[in-house]
Amino acid sequence: MRGPRFGTDGVRGRAGVDITSAYVRALGRAAADVLGHEFVVGRDTRESGAELEAALTAGLADGGATSLSLGVAPTPAVAYLCAADGRPGAVISASHNPWHDNGVKLFAAGGKKLDDALQVAIQSRLDAAEPRHETSTAPSPDGDAEEHLHRYRDAVTGSVNGRRYDGHRVIIDCANGASVGTAGVVLRALGADVEVLHAEPDGANINHGCGSNHPESLQARVVERGAELGFAFDGDADRVVAVDHTGRLIDGDQIIAVCAIDRQARSLLAHDTVVVTVMTNLGFRIGMARHDINVVDTNVGDRYVLEALDEGGWTLGGEQSGHVIFRDLATTGDGLLTAVQLLDVVHRRGVPLAQLADEAMRRLPQVLVNVPVGSVPTDLHFLDDAVAEIEAELGEHGRVLIRPSGTEPLVRVMVEAEGADTAQHMAERLAQLVRTGS
Repeated sequence: MRGPRFGTDGVRGRAGVDITSAYVRALGRAAADVLGHEFVVGRDTRESGAELEAALTAGLADGGATSLSLGVAPTPAVAYLCAADGRPGAVISASHNPWHDNGVKLFAAGGKKLDDALQVAIQSRLDAAEPRHETSTAPSPDGDAEEHLHRYRDAVTGSVNGRRYDGHRVIIDCANGASVGTAGVVLRALGADVEVLHAEPDGANINHGCGSNHPESLQARVVERGAELGFAFDGDADRVVAVDHTGRLIDGDQIIAVCAIDRQARSLLAHDTVVVTVMTNLGFRIGMARHDINVVDTNVGDRYVLEALDEGGWTLGGEQSGHVIFRDLATTGDGLLTAVQLLDVVHRRGVPLAQLADEAMRRLPQVLVNVPVGSVPTDLHFLDDAVAEIEAELGEHGRVLIRPSGTEPLVRVMVEAEGADTAQHMAERLAQLVRTGS
């Protein structure tokens, strides 16, 4: 059956055009055939979510599977229940994409994203599937859905061993997405004084001018209210960025750096090693070297970070975008868990987040240019000479990375340098070569 193919984070596209009910139903049948027969299913707040959930659960039923529907739920809540109960799972979400997109993320039993072999197995069945156009009824959340979500909230709350954060003033931005029923509840249960922004989803406002991709209103609010820090989640709440008391954005690299140093000091950073992706800022690597923390690189995508963590027996990794995996606590990136862990560092150290971030690393100017392409090229070797020339100019104080996007028809050109103008100029030079194909 024709439709989107698996990328680095499931399938994703325009709802009703690329991600149709017929396609999602066929995907459900294929998933049931490959992954098992007792699924946990959640979705974010997009207008198309209920219809696509109906199609997915119908497809799962076609394949002989039952579904525990959580209704609107964070991706990490689904992953947690998959891990706790040994079930496969599915999330209807397009993460940080605009409201008109949607997609499906799948988890194997145990709460891990699919490896390449499982993706190939599902894709092959999907390619061979015939569409079914029968109508289906959107499932109501299972009667025990709130109880199961409560289990997830309890797990996040319990990750800090009974410590409380009374007196800490925190502002959160829920992106009008899946964190609306969990983030504020958990942080308040831990004693924090919490103000919540962008928690009134209407189906079309998810990620719109808010959330981890657009944290400007959160930054302004933290300063206006004199809050200690802020957190902005993305649409499905598997990632988060922070804001310090000055209104400065603290991205995933900085969050991981702060947590890595803290965990090393408490002997909780396995083998003094942290796992990040090739997009991680060079300043992170320099900061970790100062603390004798080893850095392992992976391809972009939190599933690759998780694979490396498990292969090496390490406990912390993530991405600049705010996907952070505490492997001793979770099987996937979890924005709320990350927020709680970072707040815990601030609380225990008694030091503002701004100071912790500055002590952990100094960000080198990093420019990312996303170049739209009709189809993602598989061979970018025509850029080799230009890249070599620029890398020679940068020396040890910068780097170049060019890669096709795993989720969109884009080629991403990234340059880091000592100066922002230098990075911008070099990135534009390379981006123009991508545009012209020569």
